[in-house]
Amino acid sequence: MGQHEFGILNPKAPAELSKFAFLIGRFKCDAKFRTPSGAWQAFQGMWTGRYILDGYVIEDEYRMVGPTGELLVLGMNYRVYFAAQNMWKIRWINALAGTWTKLGLPELGGVKFDGQSVSYVFKEEVAGHPYTRATYTNISEDHFTWKGEASSDMKTWREFMVIEANREK
Repeated sequence: MGQHEFGILNPKAPAELSKFAFLIGRFKCDAKFRTPSGAWQAFQGMWTGRYILDGYVIEDEYRMVGPTGELLVLGMNYRVYFAAQNMWKIRWINALAGTWTKLGLPELGGVKFDGQSVSYVFKEEVAGHPYTRATYTNISEDHFTWKGEASSDMKTWREFMVIEANREK
């Protein structure tokens, strides 16, 4: 596959697209999920991101498996920035549930970049709570952390999932 295995950013694409460039590549993930009892359960995952559509879009796939290798989460995000509207459009396709979720909608606060973190809220379709806030932190060349928080009112949040993603060498 060579140096362009994960595509390249189109020089004509909006500069904002590079704010999600940390997702480009292949990452092994250690995920933990909080059970209803409050205990943490560990899982393994893989996150793979690439530029697609001539470098105007980032697509990133996430998969998580259980202790015996069973597929628990399988989906793909599509991330595109529309400069004329000053707006991100991010969609998550959940392959196992057959859902197509809009992430970071303006009415839910949009996509927020705060120094070295990125966050957005979305209406949850498959979990036992109405809203999820996704936050990417600890972003470096070889690592990022994804944190999922649940809410029923968008005022109080409870952490339910943490993914530590480490770039494959």
